[in-house]
Amino acid sequence: MKRLILIFLFALAAPAAEEAPNAFLQFVKKRAAALRVTDRTPATLAEWQAQRAMIRKKLLQAWGGFPEKKCELKPRILGTEKRDDYRVERIIFQTMPGVWMTANAYVPDGPGRRPAVLCVHGHWSGAKQDRTVQARCIGLAKLGFFALAVDAFGAGERGIGKALGEYHGEMVAATLWPIGKPLSGLQVYENMRALDYLLTRKEVDGERLGITGTSGGGNQTMYAGAWDERFKAVVPVCSVGNYQAYLGVACCMCEVVPGALRFTEEWGVLSLTAPRALMVINATQDGIQFSVGEAKKSLALTRPIYALHGKPNSVKHLPVESKHDYNEPMREAMYGWMTLHLNGEGDGAPIDEPKIKTVDPEKLRCFPGQTRPDDWLTIPQFAAREGRRLVKQLEQSNWADDLDEVRHALDVHVLGGTKPRLTRLLKDGSESPTHRINFSPEPGIRLTAAETLGEASRKKGRVIFLSLDGEVKLTENKLAAALQQSGHTVLSLSLRATGQHAYARDAIRRAPDHNTAEWSLWLGQPLLGQWVRDLRTLLDQLGTEPVTVVGDGPAGVVALCAAALDERIAHTVTVGSLASYISDVPYTNQRLGLMAPNMLREVGDIPHLATLIAPRRLTISGAVHGNGNVLTAEELKANFKFTRRFYQGDSFIALPDGDAKAILRILK
Repeated sequence: MKRLILIFLFALAAPAAEEAPNAFLQFVKKRAAALRVTDRTPATLAEWQAQRAMIRKKLLQAWGGFPEKKCELKPRILGTEKRDDYRVERIIFQTMPGVWMTANAYVPDGPGRRPAVLCVHGHWSGAKQDRTVQARCIGLAKLGFFALAVDAFGAGERGIGKALGEYHGEMVAATLWPIGKPLSGLQVYENMRALDYLLTRKEVDGERLGITGTSGGGNQTMYAGAWDERFKAVVPVCSVGNYQAYLGVACCMCEVVPGALRFTEEWGVLSLTAPRALMVINATQDGIQFSVGEAKKSLALTRPIYALHGKPNSVKHLPVESKHDYNEPMREAMYGWMTLHLNGEGDGAPIDEPKIKTVDPEKLRCFPGQTRPDDWLTIPQFAAREGRRLVKQLEQSNWADDLDEVRHALDVHVLGGTKPRLTRLLKDGSESPTHRINFSPEPGIRLTAAETLGEASRKKGRVIFLSLDGEVKLTENKLAAALQQSGHTVLSLSLRATGQHAYARDAIRRAPDHNTAEWSLWLGQPLLGQWVRDLRTLLDQLGTEPVTVVGDGPAGVVALCAAALDERIAHTVTVGSLASYISDVPYTNQRLGLMAPNMLREVGDIPHLATLIAPRRLTISGAVHGNGNVLTAEELKANFKFTRRFYQGDSFIALPDGDAKAILRILK
């Protein structure tokens, strides 16, 4: 069972060799390369220190900042098991108010203060209990180290359910994006709190601390080790590569740092560890994003930073003939590195592993079976709590005093900039009855809008119909067909990375656009912002005539954002669209691309987006909760109560369902 999650991800990660190049993938790769084309090694230590300060500042911004005041840890030991030469404790402690971390401490026998190593798990379904994690903790304990294994937020004993084996990525971690707290940053902060806990233990020497992990745990190791200088030895395993290598494969939400490619590559993060000890271990048979070759690219720029510090021997790269793992040779190399840099013993060469015997993962649980408290805070519940706090804070501020400033924040700080970059237009076909408008919103992206004229050409104006499933066919969509038959000119826009432009291997579990959405986040250009740019570029091709935009399902959020920024949209209609980003459960039947980082922090929720359209017309026809359930009439009224205050008369209408006839009467 231990590799279930990992195998699942890797099965969907690598594109088939025979696949034709996808235009969107080529676009993000070229964009990423252009962002990092000037990367070079700083010539002096002073130059590096300035760049280092910039990277740390940008990283903290990307992670949404850390709490100014730490909450009490309130640690509790729930049980202890005595073993040969060491004991294992089952522990919980508080990392943020109401957020509890489950952990196992492996404590060597004997007196004195010892070096300690924080062991963070990767995408093994057993999390801290997994035998792969147990093995390194037991080995460390038998060699005299205090080892602490912790469950990451949303994994192990900290999932939505009480059983082991949950995956904390896709639409679970997606609930964190709108509050501006990506899982990668939360993991750094929680691992810092685990370090705080270690410093409370009388058995631990606070000057001799290390961290190690593999896969997603290797990412945690790289970031926490780079950020927190209390770590004196850092050993990421099967995780270091190159950010640009992520483009074209799948990765977990916990590995994504939004906008990272705008300010650094992976070498910059690794270099933050200098001059402290860093050993990077790679497997020779790993995915491209964790491959030896990609790691060498990063380390080629990291090594000179260590040289500038006068510590060239404090960084080491170790390729191991292996598949993705944290196997015995890797563990033995880690033991040697930790022994040299935390104990001051040996030369850093591998140390033979003591005899190890792992146990049934259930025996290590803080809350065996179904005994975890029912009020345990999950990732979506944490995100919802923070989202409600942010919205309340916005509504109590002077949010409405300068809506142009809010629109600027939406455009630039949330969506990554949506103004068209190109004005290229080619028309295929005649004016009647159907023709296609081919255009390019930016280099490398070519889109099509299919225009179908009504019986009375343009008698009732143009309607742009948006769907994230691709081009809308009149024979399959009742509303679009009814609009065309009533005399409207209907344009169906196929947005980038959707429909005919979709990436073939995009879906991961509940997220149909998982990979393309993540690649976009690395660039600091959420798919939501790119989709808005596509629509605004089409508007450039249509002249000054006001248009109606209908967003079907998840595309309703695209329509709202575009209308908030572009006054050429005279009437906005959403049909069965998301009512709120705030959800106590994972999103269902939504798109990952809609989850733009910091939306709730910078702009507000869906009702606030709707407010930015006033006084132009807005129709909300049906709406759904994050879990996919349709809002009742009472829920719909309450949800958009804030919005209603900014409209007059019938310029804002909220219908409890998406009935085509009712919408048609409004658009007549």
